[in-house]
Amino acid sequence: MRVLFVSSEAAPFAKVGGLADVVGSLPVALAKLGVDARLIMPKYGVIPAEYTSDMRFCGSFSVVVGGKEKYVGLFSLPFRGTTVYFIDNEEFFGDGIYGYGEFEAEKNVYFAYAVLAALDRMGDFYPDILHCNDWQTALLPVALKDRAAPKTVLTIHNLRYQGQFSIDLMRHLTMLPDEYFTPDALEFYGSANLLKAGLLHADKITTVSPRYARETLSPEYGERLENILAYRAADYVGILNGIDYEEYNPGKDPFLPARYTVVRPENKAACKADMQARLGLSVSQDTPLVTMISRLVDQKGLDLVADCVDELMRETNMQLAVLGTGDPRYEEMFRQLAMVYSGRISATIAYDNELAHRLYAGADLFLMPSLFEPCGLSQMIAMRYGTVPIVRETGGLADTVEAYNEYTGKGYGFTFAPYAAHDLAYTVRRALAIYENREVWGKLMRRCMRKDFSWNQSAGKYLELYRQMLA
Repeated sequence: MRVLFVSSEAAPFAKVGGLADVVGSLPVALAKLGVDARLIMPKYGVIPAEYTSDMRFCGSFSVVVGGKEKYVGLFSLPFRGTTVYFIDNEEFFGDGIYGYGEFEAEKNVYFAYAVLAALDRMGDFYPDILHCNDWQTALLPVALKDRAAPKTVLTIHNLRYQGQFSIDLMRHLTMLPDEYFTPDALEFYGSANLLKAGLLHADKITTVSPRYARETLSPEYGERLENILAYRAADYVGILNGIDYEEYNPGKDPFLPARYTVVRPENKAACKADMQARLGLSVSQDTPLVTMISRLVDQKGLDLVADCVDELMRETNMQLAVLGTGDPRYEEMFRQLAMVYSGRISATIAYDNELAHRLYAGADLFLMPSLFEPCGLSQMIAMRYGTVPIVRETGGLADTVEAYNEYTGKGYGFTFAPYAAHDLAYTVRRALAIYENREVWGKLMRRCMRKDFSWNQSAGKYLELYRQMLA
């Protein structure tokens, strides 16, 4: 079985969000199950030299976008038992990863057409299945609708982002006939919607958790596509993401000042002390350290944090360490909080992979009060490091965090359901109260670390889906 993943980003080459983590590790997990799983992505200028220096040039050709011929270079790189292909064009991929407006439309039409042309230029590899990811690749199932092979899977990582542009622009860029710009394909409320078209034409649709799959069938979470997804319900399934257990391993993590395991967790205390000192927080094992590692956007529930953080700072002894970038108003909010509560709140407005690893290991609690969350990887990574999650019961957060019940002793995290600052504050205070009981807290830590969020089970479910498609 030959499967080619298509993605606009992939770790460790170029990463903005969780999509990169998924497509960077799922093909590797499938390869271990005997699948010839490969990946194709843009050759961005930001890809580190340690990877570009080992790439092999496979050839060049051209595609037509908007009536103009565009150069395509094809490179390949062996990676962890798989092969990664890179589409090279400095006009589109020389600067950054994502852009805006008409350029973003042209770039992703180009990428789709370049991938189609590359399918016949990969030596003896021709995919049985093309596994597309998010709107940036959703034109591929549309373009392949009249071909018997390859079959197509389209995975929704976040339904909010759909790739909507004017019909005139997409007609010009794609040069597709008028039949493609109808409600049965690209047309959507007077614009062209790439994701919607892909959902209608892909052979199978997946999303990244079972709960999110159910939620997206409702108007509350469906982002105006709930009827399309209901129409495709027989071909729509939620498969929970996994995390890379080689990268996220507190027993081997090279970024940590001290390593630890579920059997010998004592060194987690050293990681905490190191983190407190590095961030200018008061160094104390008795003071609970809460962390948020996140894109700083509305989706992540930051308005709830804004409404209750002062109350929590007044009424508890917790510390808060924030790492991330995003909406300028949230960046400034956390900068101000770090000044007001010096020694108790730290705000690092940056993307810093090493610091993220240290925070996962050094914190006691991980806060993720999302408005919606298709899957979420951060809560799973935190648990891998024995950091107990506080999450809202939505999407993949509900699928991965079982609420602790002090009466039955079951569970390993803290959850709340209503999207309300009061409920968040109450849940944080409850978690902090239980933190005082070190025996119980040790059990929660170890339960978190014993959870299996590796790709083992999820990759098997994808393999089962592929076999159904090819049967």
